[in-house]
Amino acid sequence: MSQRRTLAVLVAAQITGSIGIGASVSVGAVLAADLSGSAAWSGSASTMTTLGAAVWALPLARVAAARGRRLALSLGWAVSMLGALLVILAASIHSFPLTLPAMLLMGAGTAANLQSRFAATDLADPRHRGRSLALVVWSSTIGAVGGPNLTKPGASVAEVLGIPPLAGPFVFSAVAAAGAVIVLFVLLRPDPLARNGSAGRNLRVGWEVIKSSPQARFGVATLAFSHTTMVSLMAMTPVHMQEHGSTLTIIGLTISLHIAGMYALSPVMGWIADRWGRVRTVLAGQAVLVLAVVLAATAGDSMTMVTVALITLGLGWSMSTVAGSTLVADSVELARRPAVQGVSDLLMSLVGATGAALAGVVLSVLTYSGLSLAAGLLVLPVILFGVAARQNQGLDQPR
Repeated sequence: MSQRRTLAVLVAAQITGSIGIGASVSVGAVLAADLSGSAAWSGSASTMTTLGAAVWALPLARVAAARGRRLALSLGWAVSMLGALLVILAASIHSFPLTLPAMLLMGAGTAANLQSRFAATDLADPRHRGRSLALVVWSSTIGAVGGPNLTKPGASVAEVLGIPPLAGPFVFSAVAAAGAVIVLFVLLRPDPLARNGSAGRNLRVGWEVIKSSPQARFGVATLAFSHTTMVSLMAMTPVHMQEHGSTLTIIGLTISLHIAGMYALSPVMGWIADRWGRVRTVLAGQAVLVLAVVLAATAGDSMTMVTVALITLGLGWSMSTVAGSTLVADSVELARRPAVQGVSDLLMSLVGATGAALAGVVLSVLTYSGLSLAAGLLVLPVILFGVAARQNQGLDQPR
C-alpha cells in the first residue's frame, strides 16, 4: 500500500510540475534570442536550465538523504517557481543577463523531476523497478506535452498582466511549480526514503560506488551521453524551425510530439527493461537514437521530417533513460542510493548542459544537418560500454 500511495503522489506531482517545464521549452530559445538580440545565444536557455539541473542535483540528493524525498522534491520545485518568476521579470525589463540565472534556478525543477523517478524505486520490488520508475517518467507526458502548446494562452495571459507575450508561458511554469510543491509537501507521507532509514549522507559514497560498480558506470554513461544527444538536437530545433518560417504554434506542436516520444511509452520501456534486461534495452535505445539523428540530418527543408526525427529522438531517449536509470537503482542498496543517484543526475545534467552550450556554435558553423550528425557521435561511447557490459555475467540482475 505504501508503494502505491507513493507512486500516486509522485505521478500527481509530475503531471503538475511538468506543465511548467513543457511551457518553457518551446519559447526559452526564442526568448533568449529575442532578449540578447542574437541567435547565437538561443541555446543559452536550454544550457542554463540543464546546467541548473546539474547544480541542484547534489544539494537535493543531500537533502533527500538527510531529511527524505518529500522535503528534497518540494524544495526543487519551489526554487524552480522562483526561477520562473525571475524569467518573467527579465522579459518585462528586457534584461538578458537576468534571464541566465533565472533559467539556472528553473533547472531545480528538472532536477526534482529527475529525482522523482528514483523515488519511485525506493519501495519497489527489485523485479519491477523498471516499471515503477517508468510509470513516474510516463506521468510527465500529460503536462510536458501540453506545456509547449500554452504559447497562445500564455500570450493572452501576458496581455492581461501587461507583460511581454513570450513571458506568458512562464506564468504557467510558476503556477505549475507551486502546485507540485503543494502536492509533494502535503501528500508524500510517509516519506519512502525516511521510512527505510536511509543514511547515505556522504555523497562521496556515490562516487565510490560508481567507480567500483560496472553496472553503475554503464548506467551513468548511458544517462549522460543519451541525454546530451537529445538535448543538443532538441535545443536548437526551435531556432532551426523558426529560421525556416515555422510559427510558434507549429514549433510548440513539434516539441510536444517530441516530449510525447520521451514520456508516453515509458511504461512499455520499463516493461522491456524488466523483461529483456537493462543492457539489451539500452543498446536498442541507442539504435533508435542513431535513426533519429540520421532522419534529422537528411530532413533538409522538410519540417515534417524534422518532426518525425524529434519524435524518434524522444523514443530513443526514453528507452535509454528508463533502462539506464534502472541500472543505477539496481547498483546499490537503498541506504546509499540517494548519493549515487545525486552524482548520476549531476553528471547527466552537466554533460547535457555542455552539449546544449556547444549546440548553438555547431549549428552556426555546420548547420542543422551537421549538428545532428555531431550529436549522433555521442552514441558510440554507450555502445562500447554496452558491448563490454554484455560480457559481464549477471550485470542485468537487480539487487
